[in-house]
Amino acid sequence: MQVTNPSPALYNEDLAPAQERRWGAFSIFNVWTSDVHSLWGYYLAASLFLLCGNFWNFLLAIGAGSLVIYWLMTLVGVAGVRTGVPFPVLARASFGTFGANIPALIRGLVACFWYGAQTAAASGALVALMIRWPAMLEFHQSSQLLGHSTLEVICYLLVWAAQLLIIQRGMETVRRFQDWAGPAVWLMMLILAIYLVAKSGRFSFGEEIPRDVLVEATRDAGISTPPGSLPTLMAVAATWITYFAALYLNFCDFSRYATSERSLRIGNLWGLPVNLLAFCLVAGVTTTAAFHVYGEVLLHPDQISAKFDSWFLALLAALTFVVATLGINVVANFVSAAFDFSNAAPRAIDFRRGGLIAAGIALVLYPWAPWETGATRFVNFIGSTMGPIFGIMMVDYYLIRRTQLNVPDLYRERGEFRFNGGFHGKAFVALFVGMVFSSILPTFTTLLPSWWGLYGWFFGVLIGGASYWLMRRGDAVWSGGVSGRTPASTGSH
Repeated sequence: MQVTNPSPALYNEDLAPAQERRWGAFSIFNVWTSDVHSLWGYYLAASLFLLCGNFWNFLLAIGAGSLVIYWLMTLVGVAGVRTGVPFPVLARASFGTFGANIPALIRGLVACFWYGAQTAAASGALVALMIRWPAMLEFHQSSQLLGHSTLEVICYLLVWAAQLLIIQRGMETVRRFQDWAGPAVWLMMLILAIYLVAKSGRFSFGEEIPRDVLVEATRDAGISTPPGSLPTLMAVAATWITYFAALYLNFCDFSRYATSERSLRIGNLWGLPVNLLAFCLVAGVTTTAAFHVYGEVLLHPDQISAKFDSWFLALLAALTFVVATLGINVVANFVSAAFDFSNAAPRAIDFRRGGLIAAGIALVLYPWAPWETGATRFVNFIGSTMGPIFGIMMVDYYLIRRTQLNVPDLYRERGEFRFNGGFHGKAFVALFVGMVFSSILPTFTTLLPSWWGLYGWFFGVLIGGASYWLMRRGDAVWSGGVSGRTPASTGSH
């Protein structure tokens, strides 16, 4: 779709509706292989696998969670296919042409946070490889910089810089990178699993790990109920769903390039429930085999590779972890932040500059390393802030507008989405109410039950979405259209 006479403050070529659509089912599938196959993803998957207690509980909890993820991603993905616009532009329909900058900047800052976390994890794999040399080990132990060892800082900078080479070439380079990086990481994961299972001489699902050892190893997962119990399985499913909270918002950044809704659904089907179950299974089996070989519960794959006798396997593992990090940072963090920051100032910031801003913020955060907390607590707090935004946008697109959206007016200051000076007050009231119950109360007070935080994202979606729905019931759009808009201007295709 061509947009005529757009407002310069709302438009640039990167934010415009997608004209070229080359992302077939395989490319969509590899969005998910790139996003999931990371060091943080492995750590979380291995922890949740062990907390399930046995294989059948794993299928129940992770399987159910993966199906919910597929459904939610398809909801936002379809909106991307039909409108061709990225997340911050789609958010203008509910938050207003300029109000959309607030949820977009929230998402962009979350992306910067995750960018730093993933980069630090990958650099840790390089450090583990390099300290096999006695000279490097001595350097690692004796030299400090910015609150870390100097070797850690150097490795962080190397991984941080390598990612810039991909994003600066644009979205088509992102697609090509994903199409080989995703399968390559899967191949290395299988090699790692087969090597450890063969060395341990057994194929098991964690039942042999003593309960006290298991509880201690997974303490940082933030799930205090006994492994295998019903409350634990519910918490496992909820945590797995919340892990993808940020991408529920900006998956349309990718689906807008899909060749069709059918390609989107096929790619999502193989990339989400099928791929997620297989990934968690391999992570769990590998962790269990490593326990039998090394006598420890090693939830981080770089901890496992550090114990390899083979230098070649250790090098291959370290390189694979770096590629995996490049993949997830490009998919979940670079692309999102690039569009989000570009949306704030389209005339000054394009896609590439937005990516550079994200990388710069992640670099500034590194000395404090705010991501070095319990994995699930970090995931749930960050994810819960995204819940109300997602709920408001999906209620607006599906329940209020019935998927009929005036795309050209998303780029006009005085169009349908002007609301009150470019800000939609009802959406921000709903956002605040949702965040109170999803993030603020469970994080900073003891007013809510201790288990509430595990489900913060869900409460945010439901309360934020319901609040928005109730406030908008009397608006003209409730009938399925806005006065003065013709079917030809919906922008659906």
